[in-house]
Amino acid sequence: MSGEFLGTYVNSVNKGKWVTIPVAFKKKFSPNARQTVIVTIGPSGNIAIVPLDNWKDKIEQLRQGEGRDIKLMVNLRSFASSEQRIEDNGRIKLSDELIKTAGITDKVVLKGEGNFIAVWNPEKYENIRKDILKEHKELFDSLDYQR
Repeated sequence: MSGEFLGTYVNSVNKGKWVTIPVAFKKKFSPNARQTVIVTIGPSGNIAIVPLDNWKDKIEQLRQGEGRDIKLMVNLRSFASSEQRIEDNGRIKLSDELIKTAGITDKVVLKGEGNFIAVWNPEKYENIRKDILKEHKELFDSLDYQR
């Protein structure tokens, strides 16, 4: 299985809707993924880039579920692009539909989310980060880091 994707990178989107996957993320792809991804809707109105092996595992897990799992599987498939291989220079193409949904223009934030890579509109990402930081400060203190 590919991953674990961690870290944040700022990148540009060229006129052809291509974005470059950082080398640090490319190194996390397992041989089973064959440098191939599925691009679909993310969990927060962003875009999810999912290595092929992680995608297959997730779809199989959802297929065995009920209700909410089946609905998520249908939604992921509804927004998914066909399989695409990451080019040697790390580029992949984002669909017009997903770019519009995520509110992306010329810049993106690529954020490792464990099993997938999230692609964010930078302003939306910053707002989400502020909310998470506020909640984090309210819930945790230095003792929580000691355990």
